[in-house]
Amino acid sequence: MLVSGGAYAQGPAAFSDPGTASSGGGGGAGVFAPVEAEVDGGQIPIGATAQVVVRFRNDGSQPIQTGLIRLYPSSTVSATISLNQCEADGPITPGAECAIALSVKGLQAGPWRVEMLMSHSGRSRLVTATLSGSVETTGEGSDKLTSDVEAIPDEVDFGSLNASQRLYEPVILRNITSNPIKISDIYIDSSEQAGYDLKTECDTLGPGQACIATVSWSPKLRGPTSAVLVVKHDGPTALSSVILRGEYDPDTVDEAEVFPQAVPGRGLLVASQTEIDFEDDVDSASTITVSLVNAGDADLVLQDISMGGADNGLSFKGTGCHVGQVLAPVQACPLTISWAPTRVGALLDDVQIVHDGARGVLILPVRGEASGVVSQDQGTVMLSGGNMISPGMALPIKPMQESDLSDTPQRPSSSYAQGNATANISNVSVSSARMPSLSNPSSVLDGLKITSFSPTRAIVAGPSGSRIVFDKEDIVFGGVLWSVNIQRNGIEFSHGGQTVLLLFDRSLSSVNRVRSASDNTSSSSNSSSSSSNSVSNE
Repeated sequence: MLVSGGAYAQGPAAFSDPGTASSGGGGGAGVFAPVEAEVDGGQIPIGATAQVVVRFRNDGSQPIQTGLIRLYPSSTVSATISLNQCEADGPITPGAECAIALSVKGLQAGPWRVEMLMSHSGRSRLVTATLSGSVETTGEGSDKLTSDVEAIPDEVDFGSLNASQRLYEPVILRNITSNPIKISDIYIDSSEQAGYDLKTECDTLGPGQACIATVSWSPKLRGPTSAVLVVKHDGPTALSSVILRGEYDPDTVDEAEVFPQAVPGRGLLVASQTEIDFEDDVDSASTITVSLVNAGDADLVLQDISMGGADNGLSFKGTGCHVGQVLAPVQACPLTISWAPTRVGALLDDVQIVHDGARGVLILPVRGEASGVVSQDQGTVMLSGGNMISPGMALPIKPMQESDLSDTPQRPSSSYAQGNATANISNVSVSSARMPSLSNPSSVLDGLKITSFSPTRAIVAGPSGSRIVFDKEDIVFGGVLWSVNIQRNGIEFSHGGQTVLLLFDRSLSSVNRVRSASDNTSSSSNSSSSSSNSVSNE
């Protein structure tokens, strides 16, 4: 078939890019293309950031203005534009090149790829470039994912806790990108019983900048615990996380020791004895003194000193340790405890000392075994007192003689002989230069009791023996010179403004003893008479 008209062959140029053809003619719009369409980014360690440069060239005849750039990275990396020279230097002249630098960060091991799409003012309006490479592992496996905000450490293990206390661990958050990152929220996701708490002031982190988040742990339940520290930010990954774990395994509670362990910044009250033991066969008033020592590194205040029980004959002396006393470190005070048994048997009591040091209380057990009872009628009564401190000098106590029991009043000789030593009462001097002083002279009368009593004289027995005292005369007891005044119910001892009454137990009087003896004799006589009558009747 013949076709009218001329037939023309189509050359290769007829199917080429119109922009190329026009540009080749020198008058068309410019052609903008990457120098390398496939850019090899190489290997990037996981968690590291590499800078990859892509170059573009204007192959046309007209200047080209670049526009918006979009990046499409694979899941193994994140990519951001760190430098855009194509836009910073203005329109790109024909034949000129420009560079765009990308920050590529390895997030997960494996191959990576980034597609870059950029608009421009040329005829094609768009230009693309491809960046590729691989992310290599760092020895922790290929499942590790790294965020733009790096946490150091990335896992906090409090270990096993066996004490009741709060633990603290720091977590450093660092921006490992080249762009500022704003942290919008930080919190710990866990149960309330896990006991985790957070304190931080992290806000905006510049490139390479870091902040600290302090995680504390005070568990409430026994066993393992776990939590997650979540960090939300505006970086490419948007999230960072830190695993928190620990196990609470408290020790079995034992009995509390008498003296606790020292605590820095607190006083520590200890005693010279762990137990106050009066031992066995106690039948008279006894006294034991212990030292209370502040073994801590801060001052300590005694707030209360008391006994656990009552009506057992225990009492404190007024001197030495007292409520409100301040003990400096390594300072001590004496605590004197007296026991006048009120019943036969074992003594089970405790001294309770409340203070503001470590633990706050010191308990000292008080033990003993009484074989006799100390009559309360034999105790001393303070009638008046003063703050005068008077010296005294101790004299040997003369044992009681049989001649002391005669009805004729006797006067003490001018001296008492004990071995080869003789002490003359008339030569006794009360000079304070030779005699020790006593802050509480009445304490020397503790343990004394009246065994024989009359209006003019009496016999006073003590732990060291017996002494005869006479009315309206002076006598030395315990190194203190006392004025004696015999009353109807006891003996008044006066010294330096203090007057102490020593009571006389009437059950010990000779009248009662004679009457009791005569009653026993009469009952025995009556019993014998009745027996003889019974025999005679038979």
